Amino acid sequence: MSKGKFEFLDGYPADVLAIEAVGEIGADAYEHHLIPALEAKIAAEGKIKLLYVIGDRFDGFSAKAAWDDARFGLTHLGDFAALALVSDIEWVRLGVQVFAPMIPGAFAVFHVAELDKAKAWICEAGKPREDHSHDTDATHKLPTLEDKQPPMG
Repeated sequence: MSKGKFEFLDGYPADVLAIEAVGEIGADAYEHHLIPALEAKIAAEGKIKLLYVIGDRFDGFSAKAAWDDARFGLTHLGDFAALALVSDIEWVRLGVQVFAPMIPGAFAVFHVAELDKAKAWICEAGKPREDHSHDTDATHKLPTLEDKQPPMG
């Protein structure tokens, strides 16, 4: 197992923090890297969206890191507008779904093969959808007033 870290992924909107867990994640990775980054993003953006990838390069969590993760998540539940978890690890997927009802924002779980779908989802999550249900079909022209004039003469 390698010493764990969180890799911060680039190319997302300002309100999205995208991370990948790599190696065996210990308390140091949370306390000195992830938590300060999350708190800075929350301070700058207000509610944020989190894309959390736990893929093939993940080796596990230390007990202290698991505690830090749970404590931070519970403390800042109201600060997340959306959360997308990307993982094929069944215990991680099931564990996070247990807490899903407590997450006030949008929440989705994706498989690693669906990473592109997760990226698109997290970027769009929370944006108001345009309602086109009352739009009219503008393929027909309205008749001009000249067509409505009675015939002269």
